[in-house]
Amino acid sequence: MKQIVDLGLYPLDRPDSPDYAALVARCRERLAAEGMFELPGFLRPEATRKAAEMAAPAMATASHRHARSHNVYFRDTVEGLTDDHPAMTKVETVNHTLCADQLVGNPVIALYEWQPFADFLAATMGKPALYRMDDPMARVNIQASRAGEALNWHFDRSEFTTTILLQAPEAGGELEYRKDLRTAEDPNYAGVAAALRGEDPLLRKVRLKEGALNVFRGVDTLHRVVQVQGKVERLVTIFSFYDRPGVTMTAKEQIGFYGRSAA
Repeated sequence: MKQIVDLGLYPLDRPDSPDYAALVARCRERLAAEGMFELPGFLRPEATRKAAEMAAPAMATASHRHARSHNVYFRDTVEGLTDDHPAMTKVETVNHTLCADQLVGNPVIALYEWQPFADFLAATMGKPALYRMDDPMARVNIQASRAGEALNWHFDRSEFTTTILLQAPEAGGELEYRKDLRTAEDPNYAGVAAALRGEDPLLRKVRLKEGALNVFRGVDTLHRVVQVQGKVERLVTIFSFYDRPGVTMTAKEQIGFYGRSAA
């Protein structure tokens, strides 16, 4: 794993060391204060390039183009909201996805399967454990956004979102987000509507770095990827962990996201 992850900077292989404890503490502080943390250089440059290069042929020929008009909840109806409520405003998303079963041999799969990675993420999130998905497609994805395309405003289904940018575009492609916009007790529909109008002063925009590990609380953080510009596509890998074992998508969900089913 030392050829994939910079274990000198990020000692995930030494969980009992003071350096590991300090790293976890820093990540927790950033999550609390900023809603996210980023670890530049987490994936070594060689591994980052290899992951992008290995994905390129399948991305060009066998990826699923996912284009849809949706609201931030990815749901047709939301209890308590009418279809014309501003929080239900439709946005357009277009991206291209490779699933885990199309990434055999890619360094991102090796990282996902490495138990210390899950243990580290659990520690930063204050959880006793995190579990890899049983789903052969959804467990790890690589998504591409090309010129004029974007992953638009939404909340995630999983509590935390874990990604590594493999290839930055020439322009655009920033992550824009509003931390803690809602809670389990308060959906804050007025706040969602204001953010969609660009009227929330707490909206933040960050340009992620290639090879950097990025974690944020996507379930209550409204976020999007800004439209990509230029000839170089944006490539990001998305890791799916849950606080319980055995999670899979239904066949309907797989078809909706990936255009096919392994269920």
